[in-house]
Amino acid sequence: MSTISSPLISLNDKNEPVGFDYDLTKRFADYLGVKLSIKFRSNISQLFDDLNTDKADFLAAGLIYNRERLDQTRTGPAYYSVSQQLVYRKGTARPRSFTDLKGSLVVTAGSAHVSELKQWKEKSYPDLTWEESSHHNTQHLLEQVSEGKVDYTISDSISLALQQRIHPNLAIAFDVSEDKPLTWYLKRNDDYSLYSAMLDFFNMLTENHITPRLEEKYFSHIGSFDYFDTISFIRAINNLLPTYQPIFAKYADSLDWQLVAAIAWQESHWDPQATSPTGVRGMMMLTRPTAEWAGVKDRLDPDESVKGGMAYLHYLMARLPDTIPEDERIWFALAAYNMGYGHILDARKLTTMQKGDPDRWMDVKSLIPLLSKKKYYANTTYGYARGYEAYRYVENIRRYYQSLEGYLRAQNNRNKAEKPNMPTEKPTVSNPDNTNENAL
Repeated sequence: MSTISSPLISLNDKNEPVGFDYDLTKRFADYLGVKLSIKFRSNISQLFDDLNTDKADFLAAGLIYNRERLDQTRTGPAYYSVSQQLVYRKGTARPRSFTDLKGSLVVTAGSAHVSELKQWKEKSYPDLTWEESSHHNTQHLLEQVSEGKVDYTISDSISLALQQRIHPNLAIAFDVSEDKPLTWYLKRNDDYSLYSAMLDFFNMLTENHITPRLEEKYFSHIGSFDYFDTISFIRAINNLLPTYQPIFAKYADSLDWQLVAAIAWQESHWDPQATSPTGVRGMMMLTRPTAEWAGVKDRLDPDESVKGGMAYLHYLMARLPDTIPEDERIWFALAAYNMGYGHILDARKLTTMQKGDPDRWMDVKSLIPLLSKKKYYANTTYGYARGYEAYRYVENIRRYYQSLEGYLRAQNNRNKAEKPNMPTEKPTVSNPDNTNENAL
């Protein structure tokens, strides 16, 4: 399988593939009982070259369905949808249509954005012009718009939503298209075996309700964009995080230290002196009973506060039923951290009563707000809870976590780019969990 780095698939700091598309392709390889071999390429043209020269069996790169590609390729089932949006830099004049563009419009060569522009030019804007770059993907072009090096670009809605957490001066001018499906691409030939297997695989995902769970995992917490909140967070990453990062890493244990940092930001905005009217205090906003339980003597000491908060969070994770999947336990534990362990048990019970899965955060989180309504909490064990606050608490942490990861990754990539003799093509990555000699 060949791909390019995008919000749907990329390499993390450990050089491991992560993301929505990776999760899907790994499941597909496991479904077939073969090894997944991933080639990261630099641009879209290289992807289709791989397909045409049999260097890849299929492409999974967050690619928008493009009718112009169908002469030589076939597409798998649609598995997500995005809109295409014209992006400009906040602080400059907002264009309301293509006739308002004053400056350079640059899009990724070979992308569906090019096809969309051709249609607009033919249909309504004969004077419309643009540049096509084979050296920059959408993420790079968004960075260039943010830095003022490019005036406009076109982005899919997911890429833009994620990049705004890193570059908050990116703004939407207008939608270039309605929602369009994302698909995988295969070579068009007389062998339908892989295509048929792909159809069966996606049918299996639908029947087992797996795709909505993956969408919830990767996209549901993106939420609406808050410019001032993002500016404040980025300023703190640069000014405060270096001071407290060693503490977050020290007590992270099995968790990612960046997640610990996101929790602490949600709690206190990394203010070790924070105090609320209800009496919670410190970096992790510990109550007095929790501090005593954790052996914290000084709640205003950041080291003690993070140590105590993480001890309590890990305790809550350990108390949760074993039936909750490992990668979802943290969200249940965070909700319990915010509103109390008993209330998360009530939320699970309520989920069962509503015919949902009490072991899936996607099902439980949507019902947590009901714990503040008498119609529902009257029949629970632990009674009233500010469920909506717990829901927002967890979603905010997930968003801050993703933003912090993305910001630090972009910072790391810039540092690498400034070093001489760095390789320009990303490495091939194989799935280490599958040793079957057959490979995609």
